[in-house]
Amino acid sequence: MSKATQPTIGTYIDPLTDFAFKKLFGSEPNKDLLIDFLNGVFRGRKHIVDLVYNKNEHPGETVNEGSAIFDLTCTGNDGEQFIIEVQRGKQGNFKQRAIFYTSRLVTEQAPKGKRSEWGYNVKEVYLIALLEDFSLDAGNEQEFLHDICLSNRETGKVFYEGLGYIFIELIKFVKTEAELDTDLDKWLYVLKNMSSMDKIPVYLRKPIFEKLFNIAEYSNLTKEEKTMYDTSLKRKWDNKAVLDYAVNEAAKEAAKEAKQEEKMEIAREMKKDGISVEQIAKFTKLSIEEIEKL
Repeated sequence: MSKATQPTIGTYIDPLTDFAFKKLFGSEPNKDLLIDFLNGVFRGRKHIVDLVYNKNEHPGETVNEGSAIFDLTCTGNDGEQFIIEVQRGKQGNFKQRAIFYTSRLVTEQAPKGKRSEWGYNVKEVYLIALLEDFSLDAGNEQEFLHDICLSNRETGKVFYEGLGYIFIELIKFVKTEAELDTDLDKWLYVLKNMSSMDKIPVYLRKPIFEKLFNIAEYSNLTKEEKTMYDTSLKRKWDNKAVLDYAVNEAAKEAAKEAKQEEKMEIAREMKKDGISVEQIAKFTKLSIEEIEKL
């Protein structure tokens, strides 16, 4: 890894690393942080009063069916279930994986052998995904939050409210301090920038954020927690270095292919004008065999 991508330890831990995200949001003493964040995400559409943390690994119904492992799962005061994920780097079939995850929580609600009594009384299931460094390519280049549910394609009317997907593209969240209007704005700004801050800003001076910053202070971690965080941070940056390298190599290859195609197009035009293959090869640096195939 180059020096430019070496991770540095600041005053506060990076909340988007695996260790930090679970420390800040994934334990009973800190569930008020997660509740406040989720209420910001739902922007008044739901109001969560309490949460119970659930198991993160959900095994398949058969031996051959793989487990689904989530960052955080919890149940709200009305029985609704939430999956909260931090996603780094674009993955193949990401949307399909999100559907698979929520489907697993829906099917697990069915009681064994008593479905007629249960009557398919399915509780709400939501997946909230923080996309750190990639976009969904969902259309609007400026829109960083995508709140998705089942709806009528023709009218746009909601068909079913109780299965939802909220994707937050942090790469598109570019608001400055002066532009932070909502609680969600403040949360997203903190998630993106806290690791580079040296103190809590005045505009975040409210109890919930003061607690967050206190827990996130690197010097407050135990020796074991510091080791776990250091490892998690290094893993994040190593993965980023690998991703950046792959992106750069893909860009180089694309540029190379574009240049080759440009040469071949020039060669085609020159052939149409009756210029000899030898002259075309000298001008374009293409091989005679490549030119003759055009």
